[in-house]
Amino acid sequence: MDPDPRSAEDGQLSVIRVPLSTGIALDVAVAGEPGAPAMICLHGFPESHRTWRHQAAEFARDFHVIAPDQRGYARSDKPEAVEDYAPDKVVADLIALADHFDARRFTLVAHDWGGAVAWMAALKHPDRIERLVILNAPHPLVFQRALFDDPEQRASSQYIRSFRDPGLEARVQAMGVEGFFDRVFAPLIDPAKLGDERARYLDEWSQPGAMTGMLNWYRASRIIVHAMDETPERPAWLDAPFPSVKVPTLVIWGMRDAALRPGQIEGLEAYVDDLTIERIEDAGHFVPWEAPEAVNAAMRRWLARA
Repeated sequence: MDPDPRSAEDGQLSVIRVPLSTGIALDVAVAGEPGAPAMICLHGFPESHRTWRHQAAEFARDFHVIAPDQRGYARSDKPEAVEDYAPDKVVADLIALADHFDARRFTLVAHDWGGAVAWMAALKHPDRIERLVILNAPHPLVFQRALFDDPEQRASSQYIRSFRDPGLEARVQAMGVEGFFDRVFAPLIDPAKLGDERARYLDEWSQPGAMTGMLNWYRASRIIVHAMDETPERPAWLDAPFPSVKVPTLVIWGMRDAALRPGQIEGLEAYVDDLTIERIEDAGHFVPWEAPEAVNAAMRRWLARA
């Protein structure tokens, strides 16, 4: 199926190179039988397919698990223009990836920026997505409203303004990727749960153009994040009707997330027709690997009845 495979064993996963019809080539980790139902897993910032190492091991028994390194990350292609990371481009990558694997319909599992792609895909391509699993990734309208109405969430999201600063890469270069890991990323995670993954992060972030590629997701986003001392006028469209997600959806939320507050799951039922929420009290933002047993159990329960 893949005319240009670049295979490497990655624990439970085999990593291949996949050229997409969007003109982008991605590194894609796969596990399970190709003939099984497809489960596509999308990571977020600042990670890779490794986000799903525990889920791939579990769900490869029943699914063909497909976990790409999204555009801009690790060794996947990194287009230079900010607009190449716009929402329509990254959603198109997802659909092209499914097409490459002949997955007409698939279960979509997504975290962080991967979740942003997943929410948009569920709204635009409900015919392709059989079931949706979201992990600590806010619904686009709920998140934007919170950035206007919830001072705590706005404060927690000020890092987005920093990530959009075109001078950030120079500061990261000055401190080095190890310094970025230790000063920016490490304080947000439990080192005991990270295991031996640190070297993988440093390798992925060190790839040419990777830091800019990852940050361009923030720069291309239409999300509005005002400074804390601003008093913006509330746009009327925030309270206009918004289409609901028709795809059966499981939302799993690590309740200790300091960046995306638990308020992001309040009132979500107004925008998802068939919604199940699982709260994991002792996990933070990186819930797929902070609490893998709880995540896998929640997914198993829901998939059994979905």
